[in-house]
Amino acid sequence: MNYVKDSVLADSAVANEASLVQQWLGSLETALRDGNKSAIAKLFVADSHWRDLLAFTWDLTPQLGMDQIAAAMVKAQPVVKAHDFVIAENRTPPRRTRRHGIDVIEAIFDFETNVGRGNGVIRLLADQPAKAWVLLTALDSLKGFEEKTGRLQPKGEPYSRDFGGGNWLDHRTKHQAYLDRDPVVLVVGGGQAGLSIAARLGQLDIDTLVVDKHERIGDNWRKRYHSLALHNQIQVNHLPYMPFPPTWPKYIPKDMLANWFEAYAWAMQLNFWSGTEFTGGTYDVAAKRWQVVVRRADGSERTLTPRHVIFANGVSGLPRMPALPGLENFAGQVMHSHSFTNGAAWRGKKALVLGTGNSAHDVAQDLHSHGVATSIIQRGSTTVVSVDPSAKLNYALYDEIPCLEDGDLIATASTYPLIVKGYQLAVEKMEQLDKDLIAGLIARGFKYDLGEDKTGHQMKYRRRGGGYYLDVGCAGLIIKGDVGLLQFDQIERFEAEGARLKDGTLQKADLLVLATGYHTQRELVRRLLGDAIAERVGEIWGFGADGEMANMWKRTPQQGLWFMAGSLAQCRIYSKYLALQIKALEEGLIP
Repeated sequence: MNYVKDSVLADSAVANEASLVQQWLGSLETALRDGNKSAIAKLFVADSHWRDLLAFTWDLTPQLGMDQIAAAMVKAQPVVKAHDFVIAENRTPPRRTRRHGIDVIEAIFDFETNVGRGNGVIRLLADQPAKAWVLLTALDSLKGFEEKTGRLQPKGEPYSRDFGGGNWLDHRTKHQAYLDRDPVVLVVGGGQAGLSIAARLGQLDIDTLVVDKHERIGDNWRKRYHSLALHNQIQVNHLPYMPFPPTWPKYIPKDMLANWFEAYAWAMQLNFWSGTEFTGGTYDVAAKRWQVVVRRADGSERTLTPRHVIFANGVSGLPRMPALPGLENFAGQVMHSHSFTNGAAWRGKKALVLGTGNSAHDVAQDLHSHGVATSIIQRGSTTVVSVDPSAKLNYALYDEIPCLEDGDLIATASTYPLIVKGYQLAVEKMEQLDKDLIAGLIARGFKYDLGEDKTGHQMKYRRRGGGYYLDVGCAGLIIKGDVGLLQFDQIERFEAEGARLKDGTLQKADLLVLATGYHTQRELVRRLLGDAIAERVGEIWGFGADGEMANMWKRTPQQGLWFMAGSLAQCRIYSKYLALQIKALEEGLIP
């Protein structure tokens, strides 16, 4: 093999692709400067996609089709004044690749607006390199309000070698007490969502307090069932600014993650009140502030008046406890999976687990491992996917693009139709990889599906937060009969000793675990902030009419109320854009 020749050819290809990309970016800049709608439209294919994250619209905004894209750009440009579009230096270079089944030239670029600096992703069709198929524009920083990292990191003058004065710990203790002020932002919930947004806001000098009802930071993971570990790999799960150590396992156990959360809050110097419950609040329209009450662990209450409240307590809210026929007559113990820790206490006994999502299967597997005769009750059709190899397909981008920031940017470029198409292509591969698993479950009578419109478990998560299982072993137990399987419609009623089936037989049980999911965040808003605000906000999570996540990571119909939720990757990515919106509001850059 001629390595010198191959290297020269590779360099030549990169240079050619970079030239095509820069030519396209230059044409876009000229057309924007001239306000030439027709010229902009000609730069895109008819079936094109543009997703803007704050840079042009101060919102998370998709546009479909060349005419709609051109009209939106021309409308925004007089205020935005986007300019200096160039291929980004020191990032993944332009290259030919395949996205959603189409060959493209993909590149990361930088640009500026009147108030900030942005970056984006362009995908030119490989066979029509003068035409763009996909464009992402994303605000990265605000001019004059850059994050305090790298060369801008603080020097610590307020406490560094201040002999006779307060040291760092004194300053931190005082700052967290909030004895002389209220926070600008109150974050409700201290899991990955709360920690991510608090860290981002801290870097933008927004005074932020996180409150969480648990005794310790990380308890939202630490207190969950004993065997829990993350079901996706470590490279996609880092929090902002602080990646996990490279020595950690690929699938992080819950207690490692919980302890990392605690260390993260300390290292990022987050203001955090643990053992503190948000009990309710009202919004003062005239003052543009909330009046909220939080209850501390000692029973004392504090009224706070933040300008912004961010609900960061998960995709779901309160545990859902369904009404089941005859359940009041059941003599055994009933608990929601939210409260389940491990099955040791029921060794040698019998258990039923209602539900077939991740929690249900994990609980059933844990009970079985502790010598509990366990059956799982299926209510509706479920998507089951092997963690390895199938579930890994959705994160292949992070293996292809080892730079986390580049992977995050490329991952956010897709509009709703492209997300659907991408998952459909992945599911086709998953179905083949898992064909034996699927056949075995169906043979046992398990109701299986590939997700609505064959988009698999990821779209189920995005649309409704459940309805799937990432298999770490329980599917095999069901197939072998080691864990029993009942269909909910086989049950007539519950009795003292268990579930009476419609054929007259009794399925005995000492324990019933309800792995029945959670109420939506809207119900939590209703209970804490009242019906009027819940109705004003509307649905939270799932897809809105525009194809973006409903009321998530962006301004909502209720002024000063925000929602931050999702996987660790989603929290890492979108916390940046939520924080930039709040900073822009606080600095008067957004009305």
